[in-house]
Order: sequence, then structure tokens, then C-alpha cells
Amino acid sequence: MSDSDGKKTLGLRGGARPGNVKQSFSHGRTKNVVVETKRKRVVVPKPGAGKGGSGSAPAGDPSRRPAGISDAEMARRLKAVQAAKAREAEEIAKRAAEEKAREEERARRRAEAEAKEREQREAEERARQKAADEERKKQEAEEAAKRAAAEAAAAAEKKKTEVLSQQRAPKPDAAPAPRKQDREREQRQTRGKGRDDNRRSGKLTLSQATGGEGGRQRSVASMKRKQERARQKAMGVSAEREKVIRDVQLPETIVVSELANRMAERVADVVKELMKMGMMVTQNQTIDADTAELIIEEFGHKVVRVSDADVEDVIQDTDDKDEDLQPRPPVITIMGHVDHGKTSLLDAIRDAKVVAGEAGGITQHIGAYQVQTDGGAVLSFLDTPGHAAFTSMRSRGAQVTDIVVLVVAADDSVMPQTVEAINHAKAAEVPMIVAINKIDKPAADPNKVRAELLQHEVIVEAMSGEVQDVEVSAHTGQGLDELLEAIALQAEILELKANPDRAAQGAVIEAQLDVGRGPVATVLVQKGTLRQGDIFVVGEQYGKVRALINDKGERVKEAGPSVPVEVLGLNGTPEAGDVLNVTETEAQAREIAAYREQAAKDKRAAAGAATTLEQLMQKAKDDENVSELPILVKADVQGSAEAIVQAMEKIGNNEVRVRVLHSGVGAITETDIGLAEASGAPVFGFNVRANASARNTANQKSVEIRYYSVIYDLVDDVKAAASGLLSAEIRENFIGYAQIKEVFKVSNVGKVAGCLVTEGVARRSAGVRLLRDNVVIHEGTLKTLKRFKDEVPEVQSGQECGMAFENYDDIRANDVIEIFEREEITRTLD
Repeated sequence: MSDSDGKKTLGLRGGARPGNVKQSFSHGRTKNVVVETKRKRVVVPKPGAGKGGSGSAPAGDPSRRPAGISDAEMARRLKAVQAAKAREAEEIAKRAAEEKAREEERARRRAEAEAKEREQREAEERARQKAADEERKKQEAEEAAKRAAAEAAAAAEKKKTEVLSQQRAPKPDAAPAPRKQDREREQRQTRGKGRDDNRRSGKLTLSQATGGEGGRQRSVASMKRKQERARQKAMGVSAEREKVIRDVQLPETIVVSELANRMAERVADVVKELMKMGMMVTQNQTIDADTAELIIEEFGHKVVRVSDADVEDVIQDTDDKDEDLQPRPPVITIMGHVDHGKTSLLDAIRDAKVVAGEAGGITQHIGAYQVQTDGGAVLSFLDTPGHAAFTSMRSRGAQVTDIVVLVVAADDSVMPQTVEAINHAKAAEVPMIVAINKIDKPAADPNKVRAELLQHEVIVEAMSGEVQDVEVSAHTGQGLDELLEAIALQAEILELKANPDRAAQGAVIEAQLDVGRGPVATVLVQKGTLRQGDIFVVGEQYGKVRALINDKGERVKEAGPSVPVEVLGLNGTPEAGDVLNVTETEAQAREIAAYREQAAKDKRAAAGAATTLEQLMQKAKDDENVSELPILVKADVQGSAEAIVQAMEKIGNNEVRVRVLHSGVGAITETDIGLAEASGAPVFGFNVRANASARNTANQKSVEIRYYSVIYDLVDDVKAAASGLLSAEIRENFIGYAQIKEVFKVSNVGKVAGCLVTEGVARRSAGVRLLRDNVVIHEGTLKTLKRFKDEVPEVQSGQECGMAFENYDDIRANDVIEIFEREEITRTLD
């Protein structure tokens, strides 16, 4: 369809909506509007556009609209155009409003930032002004104080001058006039003093007006002190304070600021004194006790020297009064050689079978028991092992005992551990009773035992001595009553007493790590009474008594002197032989345990450290030349672990040694396996086993775990393993001699010696030495050994042969060849 100007236009079909108007464009002189529908674009002529210029044509004017368009259609198109223009105007207005709102928001934020910055500047200015005011007040106060001091000094000097003039003046009534004038002048000078003390300076802030110092009320005592100072100042008396002399506790080292705090002196003054002594230090540096003592004396205080060990003063032993002492049961230790019947004898006394529970039939633990005799007497027994490895256990038993019963087998006589037990008893200065056991055996010879004891200065009563001896038999019970009677007699002579009404003190006989109960210590109470709930410290460990169990397995509430009990409630396993002390508070126990642990750590570090460069080099050289067998040891009780470690230290020589990486009490854990795997060491368990996770880890990492119940077997296996680290001994066996008759030069071979075997045999595989004038000039091996033209393995004595040396040609006629073989011999540790 064409319009009146000859331009093509498209009519609207299907009811185009006004909202689909997209844009307007110019087509010739006519401005048209494009309306998009879902199917096509429609060009709508803009109202008033045409050849005739501007102006609007009526909707029904047929000369001003395209042909074929009705009035209704034209009106509808015009409405659509007007609606599009209205929406466009609304969008423009909306965008303008949003832009204005954003501008207003930016302006607001900028104003807030400027206000905040202005407030900060004002606050800083107020703070500076306040600091300046305070500084000015401080300076004014100092100046006022200086003026007051100067005036007081002048007044005192003037007063002194007046007194002297009064004494020297011939007329006594001429003095009051100048004194009155002076007082008036002094009052005029000091009249305005203090008027400005409370005057505000600077700006008045809200905090000063409401909660400042101006609202505080001075106490009556403060007012009295002020009045007293004013009165003394008016009288010209010096107002210096009396110096307080303090007792300053001085440790081994102290920080400068702490020293000043303890003396109640200014830190600056202390630092100044140190600088006068030539020490440029700050308040945070540490000085030694001697320097600090000089500073304390310089300030006029008293020095009280203290040390870290003073924490143990709370458990110092004190002597008991005689009226507080009460009789206590004796402590008897059974000692002697292994397999002499010590435990069997104690079983016969106790009517028990302890020996049946020991592996191999030998005692490997120290046991504590209490026995009540038929006469009603109570006896405490300690059973010690007799094996050579348990020296420390026997020593502990001798230290805590009152009476030592030395058991000697009548058919075996005095043995090495018998002698050791005698020495322990003498060192502990305790009386001894000799029990000659196994008297029922046919080979028993008690007189031989008595005679051999004389060699060790043990003279029994049967040989006119002072040591009681009793012939007993643990199997038949013969002599047991006489033995108990001898023990009772000896205890009566000793008059054993202790104070049960004091803080408990005891000795750890044995300690172990129980799976269900945790750390358990067997303690023999020596003084006081140990009760359930007591807080104690033992060695490097501390704890609170959760339960007390006697030797029969019964729980008890308390344990008095000479009573052995198992103590539960420790935080760790103590060492056998440690002393248990009860403290008042847990804090004291913890502090003492921490101090002991640190001291032990420092001691171990000092023992293993080389103090000089020469010692360090020598230690490194010794470690290079010595082969080590690392092992881990876990035992059931602390005493057994200690005995095993001591036995391991004795194994070895200057070429090989056994190093115990770790020893402990309790089951073998996964941590032990990890340590063993890192060090390539086996794990030895003595009467303990590995838990399930440790066994699985050991299988995965190929770590060897060995279990033992008898210490003999463990020591023998470790000794055999250490012997494997010894280098084999090389031994030379001489097998023959040969003399060189002539030397020949052979191509492709070199010099060949024509020899005659004079002694023994010459072998191709043997080592040789070349002797010239009986001096060794070469040692090596043979390159060839020929008989005529054939290569042979050996040549017998009296035959001739040809020999050539490996890499050596300096051979001459009449030289002697020494032939020998080397043999490797496996060495073992003694």
C-alpha cells in the first residue's frame, strides 16, 4: 500500500498494542513511528508530519491520512504514539530522580566523614590541651614546692640567727620586735599560697564537672596529715619521711624491675645505681644475686637469700618429742643369695605360697608383708631378690629396715650375693640375724657356714660372737619359732618408736603401672599416719590418696608407722626408693614435684654434655669406634626395670655396648613400637605384653618384640646379640717358607721367581710376605704359582716352583717368601 507521497507503509494488523512502540525515525520529510508486533514491524506516520509542514490534522480528515486507514485505526495509532512518549518521559524523570538520590547520599556520607574527622581533631586538640594543662599544673606545683622549701630554709636560718643573737644580746627585751616583723612578712608572703591549688585551668569538660577529681572528698586522716605537714612547715621543721627498711627476698637471679618492686623503690633509681656500677641494663634484664645484693645494701635494705630449693622447706623433717612417740612394729628384711630359700622361709612364716607365683622359682620383685605371730606381736617383712641384677633392690631393702635376716643355705654356704647382703647391712648400720636354712638336707653343714661367715667379720653367737644365728628349715618348719623369738628379742633391744600423730613420711618399696588402677606405689610408712585423702609428693610425682590397700588385698582407711600399703592416686609412676611426704595443699606438692623434675632434667643434661671442645671431640671419636646395640625395655614394676637397665649397662666392652633407648613400666604401647622402628631396636617385655594396636604396628613395621619372665634369659639373649656386633678376630697360621733361587723375566707376566719350597707347603690362595735379610719389604698375594709349565694350587716342601707377586716386581735371588693363611674367629662377650 502507498501513501499520498508515494512512500510505502505497512498497516497494523491483528490489533497492535501501544506498548510495542519501539522507536521513531525520519523517512523523507515524514517522521514515522515504528511499532513492533509479534509478527512484523509497522511504520506509523507521526501526527502533523507531511508535505504541508507542521500542524495536526483532524482524525477524520481523509486528505491528511494514508489511504485505506479508517478514523478509528488512525486514532488508535495516535494514542499508541502518545502513550510511548509518556512512558519515555516517565523513564527519563525516574532516572533523573535516582541520580539525584545518589548525589544526595554521596553528599550525606561526605558530610558525615567530615564531621567525624572534625570531632577527632577536636578530641585530639582537647587531649593536647589537657596534657598541657596538667604539665603546667605540675610545673607550678614543683615551683611552689621549691619556693616553700626555700622559704622554710630561710625561715629556719633566720630563726637560728635570732636565737644566737638573743643569746649574745645584753638586753633580753630588744629581740621581740624583729621577730614580730619577720612573722608579719612571712605571713604576707605565704598568705596567697594554696589559693590557686583548686582553681580550674583550661577548658571545663563534662567529665571534670561530673566525675572528675574535683568531686572527691578527702578523708579525715588525709586532712590531719596535711595539717601536720603545714604546721611542721610553718615551724621550719624538715618534713622528710622516715625510710622504711625492708627484708628483700633475693633468689639466684632477679629482674631489675622485680628487684625495685621488692624494695619499693623507683625503677629509674635502681637502673641509675646499676649504671654507676658500670652495668648498662634496662628494667627488663636479669642480674645475678651478688649484684642485686650490692644494690639492696646501697638502698639501705636487708638481704634475705632464697633459692629454688626452698620450696622443699615445707617437708623438712622435724624431731618428735619423746612424749609423742609410741611403740611401732619392727621392719625385717630377708636377704641372701639366690635360691637359698628366702621366699620359702617367709612363706612358711606367713603360711602362704608366694614363691609358686614367681617365674622360674626365683624372686624378681621386692615384696612387703605384715605378719602377726602367735604371741600377738606384729612384724613387717620385706622380701628382696637374690639375683645379682637386683643390687639396687637389696640396697633399698637395707636402707628402710630395722633388722636384717641373712638367709644362708646350709648345703651351699656363703655366696657372692650373701657377701653383698652383708655389706648392705653394714652400710645401713642395722643389726643382723643369720638364718641357716635347708638344715633338713643331708648335705647340710651349719658349722661350715659359721666358719665362712668369719671371713666377712660376721661372728655368730655359737662362735662367741654377738650376731644371733638360728638353724631353720622352710619345708619342715624346724626352728621358725626360734627365729621369731630372736627377731622379737632384737626388736625389744632396739626400742622402736614413732609418732603416729604427724604428717606421714614413707619410702617407696616398689612402683608399677597397673592397667585398671593406674600408677601404684608400694609404700612403707616410717613416720606419721597416711590417710585416705592426704595430698603427698613422692620424688618427681605428686597426688592424692584415693585408696590404701594392705598386703592381703583389703582396703584400709589409714596406715601407721611400719605398715606397708599400696597407694593409689599418683599422677605418674615414681622411682623405687623415693621418699613420700604429705603436704598441706596440692599447690605445694605440685610446686615441689615441678622443681624436682626440672632439677633432674638439668642434671641429666649436664651429665650428657661435653663441657670443653676437647671433651666434645673425644666423645665423638669414642662414639665412632664403639658399636651400639639399641634396645627398649618395658617391665611390670619399677624395680625390675631399674635392675634390667643396670644389667644392660654392664654388658659390653670398648668395642660394643648396649644402649637402653627407653625403659618404663606398663604394657608395650604403639609409641614404644614407633620409637623402636625409628632406632632399629628390638623391644624387650619383662612380665608385660604388647596391646593389640602395638602388635599390629610391630608386624607392619617389622619390629621384633621379645617377652621374658626370667631375668637370666633376657641378659643372656642381649649378651648374645651384642656379641654379634663384635668384629671377628683375624688369626694368621704360617704354612710354609720358600727361597728364591733365580729371577726370570717373562713377557706379558713380568718377573717370575724360581723358588724352592724349604718348609711346609705353598698355596695359590694364601697370603705371602717377601723377606730380605729377615726384614719384611712386601706383603700381598700370589699372581701365579706354577710347577714346570702348569698352574697348580699348591706345592709341597722340597719341590721347585715359579711364583709371581700381584702388582710387585722388586724380587731378588736369595729372598725368602713367607706363606700364611688368615682365619676368622668369632668373638663373644664374657
